Amino acid sequence: MMKLLAISDTFIPADTMRSGLAPLAQLGVEIEVRDWAHATAKELQQDNLAVEKGGPEAVALPAALMAGVEEFDIVVMQFAPIGRRFIEAARRLRVIGVLRTGTENVDVAFATQRGIAVMNTPGRLARAVAECTVGLILAEIRNLARAHAKLRQGIWEKRFPNSDDIPELFLRTVGLVGYGAVAQLVAGYLQSFGSRIIAYDPYFRGDPAPAQMVDLPTLMKESDVVSIHARLTPETEHLIGEKELSLMKRTAVLVNTARSGLVDEAALVRALRERRIMGAALDVFDVEPLPAGHPFLELDNVTITPHLAGSTRDGFRNSPVLMAGFLAKLLKGETPVPIINGVKAKMG
Repeated sequence: MMKLLAISDTFIPADTMRSGLAPLAQLGVEIEVRDWAHATAKELQQDNLAVEKGGPEAVALPAALMAGVEEFDIVVMQFAPIGRRFIEAARRLRVIGVLRTGTENVDVAFATQRGIAVMNTPGRLARAVAECTVGLILAEIRNLARAHAKLRQGIWEKRFPNSDDIPELFLRTVGLVGYGAVAQLVAGYLQSFGSRIIAYDPYFRGDPAPAQMVDLPTLMKESDVVSIHARLTPETEHLIGEKELSLMKRTAVLVNTARSGLVDEAALVRALRERRIMGAALDVFDVEPLPAGHPFLELDNVTITPHLAGSTRDGFRNSPVLMAGFLAKLLKGETPVPIINGVKAKMG
């Protein structure tokens, strides 16, 4: 019998993990769930940010989670760091299943060296992020958050920085930087608004409808809304910098629900402060939480939210279910499965 260690956390608790992975028991997999406990969601997010910036060795797992890991063939987790120490101890490990798209919390290079397959869960929060993206677009161009804040102060305010050119999305051009699962959902939503949709993604293959693929300069020049959806890699860091921002229309807005590092934050602050673009809506930042006195807290042409685009109960709850399906295919020798490091796991 194969043994699977599932590491739950604040966002995917033990009962959700257990029920989502339960179908694997029918395939002869023994499942044990251990909790990576944090007192608050904020503490978990701080550990997650530390791992994203410093790698899987930046945060040590408690001894209770490491006990007896040499007995397990599969480990499944969301944010828990799986570094060299864990992999060396887990001598039987064949598969690491990450319950999100990014795998920053796994030492993928060392896992590959040891012949361990690393799987992710592509698109598991795509709908949550896509819906929030459309909400942020509307909030920024229609001043929804700003108007709400003024009314809470007892001010009936109807004049804002974009009041002379408030658009509708009908026939407006929305440019999607990156055209993966999230962006494709956003494109479908915007199609119902009657928007013209263009996209830039040099890695995309297939039919992009309803979007039209263009190069990045064209997207930046023609878009009324630029929405960021690319993966953050060394090649895409500051993909949107001073040069790209300078190509945008003065009436255009930039929306980022992906990763802060995709945009040169300092350059964006300058563009907003100097009114070289109309506004921005941001869910991600270089430093989180935003420190006191940060320009984004003071500018009147930006909508900000505290990194919550993917935070829906449905998205987290469905992640173990999706992973169970991928693992079941792997156990049956079926394809395709989302192995991101090219290692063919030997499950027999």
